[in-house]
Amino acid sequence: MKMIRRAAIAALVVALAAGLPASANKGKTGADKSDVLGNWSFQTKPYRQGQCVMTGTMSLTPHPEAGLYNCELTAVEMCSMWGRSVVRQSCEARRSGDQVSIRSTIEEMLESKAEGLIYVPDNFSLTVQSHERMFGALVSAVTAPVEFRRAADGIS
Repeated sequence: MKMIRRAAIAALVVALAAGLPASANKGKTGADKSDVLGNWSFQTKPYRQGQCVMTGTMSLTPHPEAGLYNCELTAVEMCSMWGRSVVRQSCEARRSGDQVSIRSTIEEMLESKAEGLIYVPDNFSLTVQSHERMFGALVSAVTAPVEFRRAADGIS
């Protein structure tokens, strides 16, 4: 009788474990670090001898190809020597492990800085730190450290 009971319990445990998603077998550590889809805000450290800083927003959406994301970003560059530029850009984000590479194309200059200056697309090289944070570098006309934070979704 004990043998039958042990076998039934073992079968029940195996059946329950098989029905659980893989993440349920791991410790609950919060949101999935690999999930980078959604809305992000970003800010660089000051660059050009402390005269410029860039802030902005980015949205990552699904792409049919694994490891690839569609994205759109709006960058706001504020420089004491020539003012503010606001640029809407389309982009493609490629993920490999914890590394995210973002390559942008300028779609529209919403607000332009001084005459004669050329705005270069804003590319980023990032490392996923957590579900809510990515850190890396702006790689454009200049290079500067940048931090991306998951945007807080409010109720409108």
